[in-house]
Amino acid sequence: MTINLRNGSCFSRVAASVLLTLAASANYAQAVPVEVVAFEGGYTLVRDGKPYLVRGAGVVGVGLETLAKRGGNSVRTWGIEEAQSTLDEAAKHGLTVSMGLPVAAERFGFDYDDPESKAEQRENVRAAVLKYKDHPALLAWIIGNELDMSFTNHRVYDEINELSRMIHELDPNHVTTTTITALDRETVELVREKAPDLDFISIQAYGALALMPKAIEYLGQGPFMITEWGPLGHWEVGKTRWEAAIEPTSTEKARHFLLQYRDLIMPYLGPGLGSYAFLWGNKQERTQTWFSLFTESGATTGAVDALELVWTGRVPVNQAPVLESISLARRPASDSIRLTVGKRYVAKVVAKDTENDDLTYHWSVKPESDATTIGGDLEASIADIPNTFDGASNKATVRLVAPEPGAYRIFVEINDGHGHAAHANIPFMVLGKKR
Repeated sequence: MTINLRNGSCFSRVAASVLLTLAASANYAQAVPVEVVAFEGGYTLVRDGKPYLVRGAGVVGVGLETLAKRGGNSVRTWGIEEAQSTLDEAAKHGLTVSMGLPVAAERFGFDYDDPESKAEQRENVRAAVLKYKDHPALLAWIIGNELDMSFTNHRVYDEINELSRMIHELDPNHVTTTTITALDRETVELVREKAPDLDFISIQAYGALALMPKAIEYLGQGPFMITEWGPLGHWEVGKTRWEAAIEPTSTEKARHFLLQYRDLIMPYLGPGLGSYAFLWGNKQERTQTWFSLFTESGATTGAVDALELVWTGRVPVNQAPVLESISLARRPASDSIRLTVGKRYVAKVVAKDTENDDLTYHWSVKPESDATTIGGDLEASIADIPNTFDGASNKATVRLVAPEPGAYRIFVEINDGHGHAAHANIPFMVLGKKR
């Protein structure tokens, strides 16, 4: 990407600026300097004198080499619990790290009117910055995560500004940001007004990313990054009559990733500094598959293939299976399927593989999640219910024996034997008297 600065100067002026920064920062010999540079019509990150577009993901539970092999160049964290190992592994694979700092949200009980609490938090941030600021893989500091969620005290952003100022004094080589969930003018302008020391603002949006064509009017008035994006959230999809969220299949999610990046991220690069997809790994959030780009066993789904395509322009040599349809009792999830306890019903999935690999199937049934957490807070995993199939549960078509009355989901995972998978699930309700 060729970028001209304002005044028509060529990009070599940026490199000269970076060299001056290096000369003035002899104590930071290991650190790779990063800054946000304005150019005609927009902004870019500059790392080690070169434009740096973030093509990243939040990684949990899988090795960082999986990201590098697919064309990613950066990883973000939500804390410093494994900061040293993350930075070291990132450096090994040529990746950078946007490091989440331990700054508490008001919804967890933190009082931004309490000077003692703020002082203690500042010291925790100071210690983290001093410990990791010279690591060559460090890209940026993320000051807290989604501090706008359920907040009432706007002073949180006064404190974010103070923390950013402190970080810049301790570490002149790296940039600062904070993340918000609301892609609306009021929140964006509030953060920019109260925390002007931040180098850029970060947005975390799922279905709300569709607002970008209108939001760019105010969001693009300064640099920004998208630090979380992914499939439609469980709060954004259709629901059954008993309010169970209907999860898209892994193939539908892959198409969603492709279109979101093409239509809602790529056109706004310039003020946009790049993005981090969610989630490169596996986690329980309403289901074990909702935001997971990997299965529990470590197989990659179609969304990983989609990200490799948009990041590199290349189609993976071997792709995840394509799931065409799933049904229970000959009906789709949108039919709010009700079954009768003890009766048998057919569940069927139709899938194909681009490379014609032999596919294997695994079905399971779990109780519906009763979690009410928000913001990706920790949820307990949900165990399978045993003895729910009449006959084999490793074929494309199986027979489900409806369990005791209650709300459930039937899951299917399809593997191609080469580390790639597709998956889907259907929520269903069982009615009738207990046996």
